[in-house]
Amino acid sequence: MGRVMVRVMLVLLLGWFWFQTQAGAQERIKLDYSSVDASNAAWYTAQEMGFFKKNGLDSELIFIPSTTTAVSSIIAGDIPIGNASGGGVASAVVGGANLVMVACMLNTLPYELVVQESIKTAEDLRGKNIGISRIGSASDVAARVLIKGLGLEPVKDVPILQVGGAPERAGAFRGGRIAGFPSPPGIIQLAQGMPHRVLISTADFQKRFEFPYICATTTKSFLSSRRETVRRVIMGLIEATHFFKTRKEESKRILAKYNRQNNPAYLESAYVAVAKLYDRVPLVTREGMEIQIKEALARKPGATLRVEELVDDSIVRELEKSGFIDKIYK
Repeated sequence: MGRVMVRVMLVLLLGWFWFQTQAGAQERIKLDYSSVDASNAAWYTAQEMGFFKKNGLDSELIFIPSTTTAVSSIIAGDIPIGNASGGGVASAVVGGANLVMVACMLNTLPYELVVQESIKTAEDLRGKNIGISRIGSASDVAARVLIKGLGLEPVKDVPILQVGGAPERAGAFRGGRIAGFPSPPGIIQLAQGMPHRVLISTADFQKRFEFPYICATTTKSFLSSRRETVRRVIMGLIEATHFFKTRKEESKRILAKYNRQNNPAYLESAYVAVAKLYDRVPLVTREGMEIQIKEALARKPGATLRVEELVDDSIVRELEKSGFIDKIYK
């Protein structure tokens, strides 16, 4: 009996040791995503489908509903790697932040300008308020681009108000505080009881608007000291991007879960609009980054900044050269 107990204890001890070893193999890390809409799907698909875990990461994915807030969290070290757009990163780096963009899954801005139903032309919009989340956010960039696309000047012709996230913007729109707001594709399908129209969309532009939108961002010091960790995050995002682009129905179910609703029209339009825009090789658009640097420098006279100072997508290039991406898309 004593020998049996010893064997049982030995098996349990070995099992415990194996479990601890396996758990220890997973590196813990906090990551963030900034919106539940389809544009951020690479982040929460990687979490939901276990692609971060597959690449050795015990990840905690945190929702931070603003690029500017996310950037602050990355700078502070609360989030080692997270999602941020080019406008927010450029503004932060011009201000002295030590940030670097390492991969961009989405290098354009799929936004629509949703306005009150009574607004039918650009002239109808003149003098009326447009709501965004925060200055420097993706919604701010989208608002300015769309307003210019109508032949109007942001702020001068169309005032821009900081209102908050999507729920706050919808509330301000319903209450009449704002006449419109920039919105990711598909959201209009959810605007029940709110008379509205899409006045203009970036999809209407003759040339794709280059903008580093959904981008993995970290600090230069973290990239230098934890390069392998950054590599694992990017690998998980690349696998998630492939899954989203090629597994429509499963991806729509993930969208439904993170959006907490099952509106078929929204899920279909959001998926179709974004899936085709996700990049197979997530390099950072240089053209788009130049535009955002120019905008950031205009707000700080005398400052200088080059693309090379805030973009390092060398890991993506290494993964492409190694055949990692080709293997996934076979």
